[in-house]
Amino acid sequence: MAIDKEAIKHHIEGIIKALGDDPQREGLRETPQRVANMYEELFEGMNYTNDEIAEMFDKSFDVSSENNDMVIVRDINAFSHCEHHLALMYDMKITVAYIPKKKVLGLSKIARIADMAAKRLQLQERIGSDIAEIMQKTSGSEDVAVLIEAHHSCMTARGIRNASSKTYTTTLRGRFENELALQNRLFMR
Repeated sequence: MAIDKEAIKHHIEGIIKALGDDPQREGLRETPQRVANMYEELFEGMNYTNDEIAEMFDKSFDVSSENNDMVIVRDINAFSHCEHHLALMYDMKITVAYIPKKKVLGLSKIARIADMAAKRLQLQERIGSDIAEIMQKTSGSEDVAVLIEAHHSCMTARGIRNASSKTYTTTLRGRFENELALQNRLFMR
């Protein structure tokens, strides 16, 4: 589904009017177009299913054997928008880990998967699940973990206005769910 920039422009103009301002005044005249362009970029992930994202970033390299080696990419920077308030989830750090099964993914592909999964109207919990599902498809491994920490502006800038609060989520699949030794290796810093 393509993002409808014309509809966004129309509705942003309506929001500006509803806020009591004039969308034709100097500073706001081009705002609906700028917002439509920004939303096309911010919500790019909404154009793709998890299967399509897996296909886009399925760049792997064969390795000779299976073992318990773990690949961990920490502190992938991302942001998203919560589906409840359209509020920004920011200062997001995503950690993705997996145990390769005869192939490894290109490291930049892991960051690209995390970025694309976050570029949707989302819940933080679903971002972790989506990344894990895409990683399972691209890596061929069931053993995937995703850790996310983020500030939510629906908590920090409105409502309770608790500026220091962070939300942490963990998504564990395959052996990560039950093997304490793997979890310990994952959580080591």
